[in-house]
Amino acid sequence: MIEVKNLTKRYGPITAVNNISFRVERGEILGFLGPNGAGKTTTMRVITGYMPPTEGRVTVAGFDVLDQPIDAKKRTGYLPETPPLYPDMTVRDYLLFVAAIKNIPRMNRKAKVDQTLERARVADMADRYCWKLSKGYRQRVGIAQALIHDPEVLILDEPTAGLDPKQIIETRQLIKDLAGDHTIVLSTHILPEVSQTCQRVVIINKGQVVAIDTPDNLTAQVGSSEVVYLKIDTLGTDVAATLAAVPGVTNISTTETNGTIVSLQVETQQGDDIRQQLAATVVNQGAGLLELKPMQMSLEEVFLSLITEEAPEESVLEGNDE
Repeated sequence: MIEVKNLTKRYGPITAVNNISFRVERGEILGFLGPNGAGKTTTMRVITGYMPPTEGRVTVAGFDVLDQPIDAKKRTGYLPETPPLYPDMTVRDYLLFVAAIKNIPRMNRKAKVDQTLERARVADMADRYCWKLSKGYRQRVGIAQALIHDPEVLILDEPTAGLDPKQIIETRQLIKDLAGDHTIVLSTHILPEVSQTCQRVVIINKGQVVAIDTPDNLTAQVGSSEVVYLKIDTLGTDVAATLAAVPGVTNISTTETNGTIVSLQVETQQGDDIRQQLAATVVNQGAGLLELKPMQMSLEEVFLSLITEEAPEESVLEGNDE
């Protein structure tokens, strides 16, 4: 549905995006993750036809955004980080205006606006002026304007930036409900956004793609070892020393001690599942096994391991919405 091939964008001597490539399949939610200044917003602007690439090619629904811009834009809905609302319009009047400039036939506009108000969950604000809306409702109206012409592709740039926790949960659920009917690219630097919303993730740093995969696969690939959490009632025995001798164990660390009850993190070689051996060792030592579970590397740990250097300060060219 979206294909980015060898995309490069330069501003004079500054390379904001450097030879990146990725695909987004139909009906998928793709997370576009990176620190501020990584090139996320620049990439979104090229995909939506807001600015041309310096090099490379981008297609949306089979249409080249540079050679066939009108066809590509007809199939794209775009929510910038700051929703493009007119404060002196009511929500309904604003969406009627957007419907008109997106060439929705006059006879269908009212019905389409009413439908979009319901889909974006802003029907209760239809007659309120945009300047009176809360941040959360402004974001939802921004999604509504991107949705109103029923595009195949939705590009959402930092859709939950600045929202309170309740608004974030509501907006994430709205985005998940739109998946399947729409192909969605969600640009963000907020890690929970990706893990809770997206099926795949592209991680970008300093204008270059450093990883593409599902969140689960990334955590499995980046981790150099497996980690098992154990909670044991040692009953006075030195269980940790015995566990360290189990084949495949590479390291043991104590995370908590409460009397004879000890919590351990046992690192094992990548791909080795030795939970049965660990459990048997604890029991054979005469200790009590209270808890045993595998621990997965968090997306935050994956992100930090891939972004090995501190992200650069935001470029003036990227703006504060990068």
